Amino acid sequence: MLIPTKNRRAVYEQLFKDGVMVAKKDFNAPNHSELKDIPNLQVIKAMQSLKSKGYVKEQFAWRHYYWYLDNEGITYLRDFLNLPQEIVPSTLKRPATKTNTAAPRPKPQAGGPGGAKSDDRDAYRSNDGKNVGPGQGFQPEFRGGYGRGAPQ
Repeated sequence: MLIPTKNRRAVYEQLFKDGVMVAKKDFNAPNHSELKDIPNLQVIKAMQSLKSKGYVKEQFAWRHYYWYLDNEGITYLRDFLNLPQEIVPSTLKRPATKTNTAAPRPKPQAGGPGGAKSDDRDAYRSNDGKNVGPGQGFQPEFRGGYGRGAPQ
C-alpha cells in the first residue's frame, strides 16, 4: 500500500518514542486513536511492513494489534529518522528511582480510635498454642464411583 512519507514518518516517530504501537482492527476507521490525522489502515499497513522485515513483534488480542519494537527495529528506525545513538525508546529507559521513602506508620494506641479493633485482629491472627488444621484422627475417605473415575 502506498503511504505518504509524512504519515509513515509520523507512525515511525510514534513507534520509536514509545517502543510499542497499538491499533484497533478496524480498517475503515477514519483515523488512528493516537495519531489523529493518520488513517488507521495506514498505521496497520506500515506496522505490517515492519513486521515482515522482522523489526517488530506482533501480538493480536481482542480486536487490537500490539507491536513491540525489536533491537534491529531500533537501529532501522534510528537510520530512517536520522536520530543519534543516545536517544532510545521509552520502553528501554529505566524508571526514575525515588530517593525518599515513606516513614513507617506508628502503631495506634489502645485508647485511641480503632485501638480495640487492632488488638482483636492481632489476637485473631495469632496461632500461639492452637492446633491448626484437621485433628489427629482425620481419615479422608475416597470412594470412587462418581464422575469419570467410576468403575466400569
